Amino acid sequence: MVKTASTMLPLGTKAPDFSLVNVDGKTVMLSQLRDAPALVVILMCNHCPFVKTISAGLASFAKEYQAKGVAVVGINSNDVSTHPEDSPERMVHEAEAKGYTFPYLFDETQEVAQAYRAACTPDFYLFDGQQMLVYRGQFDSSRPGSGIPVTGEDLRKAADAVLAGQPVPEEQIPSIGCNIKWKAGAEPEYFNSTGIL
Repeated sequence: MVKTASTMLPLGTKAPDFSLVNVDGKTVMLSQLRDAPALVVILMCNHCPFVKTISAGLASFAKEYQAKGVAVVGINSNDVSTHPEDSPERMVHEAEAKGYTFPYLFDETQEVAQAYRAACTPDFYLFDGQQMLVYRGQFDSSRPGSGIPVTGEDLRKAADAVLAGQPVPEEQIPSIGCNIKWKAGAEPEYFNSTGIL
């Protein structure tokens, strides 16, 4: 299993715009989420063992924090020609099976993944009420086969701080996961600098 680390997009970055189709066929735009006190963007997919490991915890986190007003969005940017299990059709079934209550969007052009400097699945980004980046890193310390419980501890602490109007600590641990499956010839320059663990 190849492991890739998050590029750790600079804190203070404004949330890159997106307008993508959800599993329900409707388009979801970043501008629709601007009134939320916080926004969580997750680069994810269906097949990755790292995503599978946290999927139940992620579904639970989303339900809990959506009830607090937090906007949560999942985005799949993988090349489905090489990974058909990540196709939009399969995304519909995945969202239903895992109980995802958040929009699960398909980034066919991979432009959104590049705008977020995404490198792995899952890759987490937390933005404050002004849609400025305050956290990017791991969900928690669990990994496939690690035996460490999935709690979402790191992301929860960051989200709780934003909701309480408190600063989020700048020392953050990168997310680790499968590399994003870029289309042939489309692998971004920044991805080459992240290194594969």
